[in-house]
Amino acid sequence: MGAIADRLGVAKSTAYLWVRHLPLDRDGAAERERRRAHSKVMTDAQWAAHRQARDAARAELAEFGAAWVSRLDGRELLLVGAALYWAEGVKAKPWRPHDCRVRFTNSDPVLIDLFVRFVEELGVPRGGLRFRVCIHETADANAAVRWWARQVGVAVEAFQRTSLKRHRPATVRHNIGDGYHGCLVVSVPDSRRMYWAIEGIMKGMSDGVGRVGR
Repeated sequence: MGAIADRLGVAKSTAYLWVRHLPLDRDGAAERERRRAHSKVMTDAQWAAHRQARDAARAELAEFGAAWVSRLDGRELLLVGAALYWAEGVKAKPWRPHDCRVRFTNSDPVLIDLFVRFVEELGVPRGGLRFRVCIHETADANAAVRWWARQVGVAVEAFQRTSLKRHRPATVRHNIGDGYHGCLVVSVPDSRRMYWAIEGIMKGMSDGVGRVGR
């Protein structure tokens, strides 16, 4: 309306009287975007209360669970740590039955911390462990090493050479941005006997589960 009035040198009210009977073309890309934005606003408003209640319930249950756990004693830490390692750690293969090395890889700092505490409970200080970051080559590898060093409480100099994963342009990756720090590999030197101990703990846990209810 304003463009018509300016082009013809008339008042906007006059231009409106001339074109008010004409239908507006609302089938273009701009109109579709307007409708999409309006729909999103309406949906967000409709679900806002539900999301707030969901988030509050999640936070409440998380706090309850954390308070219930409180602090793991030595035996609990050994049981949980052995199960964690057996699920996520490197294990001997049928074709390499005597390759018993304790090595744990994960991207979750909570699980890394739990594993390191488990190893310490077995008598190996974290200063005796080997750490290595594994990360995509497009990320900031040096920043990732510094971040993981803070998480595990050791010096950057204690880390081994970083392993870089080659970038594949055809792969759509979601683990990007400031929150991406790659994976941390934690290795225990001379760990055959520790591996055997973990193996034994898992056997005991399996046998114990089999006896439940008998």
